[in-house]
Amino acid sequence: MNCPCQSGRPYALCCQPWHYGPQRLQAPDAEALMLSRYSAFVLDELDYLLDTWHPASRPGALQPNPPGLKWLGLQIRRHTQADGTHASVEFVARSRLHGRAHRLHEISRFERLDGVWYYLDGEFPE
Repeated sequence: MNCPCQSGRPYALCCQPWHYGPQRLQAPDAEALMLSRYSAFVLDELDYLLDTWHPASRPGALQPNPPGLKWLGLQIRRHTQADGTHASVEFVARSRLHGRAHRLHEISRFERLDGVWYYLDGEFPE
C-alpha cells in the first residue's frame, strides 16, 4: 500500500514507522510529523493523533472519520524552522464527503519537548 501522505513510498517505509514500533513518535522534524499526522487522519489512527498533540492543547478525545469521507491529498506549502524547538507547517488538505469537496488550509505550529515533536495548534489563513 502506498503511503497516504503521497510520498510515493510504501506506507511501511514512510509514515508507518512513526505510527508503530520502536520509531513511534520520533518524527525528525515538524514537516515529517505533519505528513505522519495526515496519514493518521486518513487511516483513523486516533491514538497516534492524540499522542502527537501537544499536552497544552490536546483534546480529550477524537472522533473517527465520518462514513463516506475520502481524503484526496495533502500539499505542504511551507515548513519554517524558527529554532530548535519551534516550527510551523503551512498545508492544504483536500477531502470529499458525500460528493462535496472540502479544503482545509492551515498554518500549524509545532513544539519539540524532550526531543519529541508535537502539534500545538493552528490558524486558518482563509
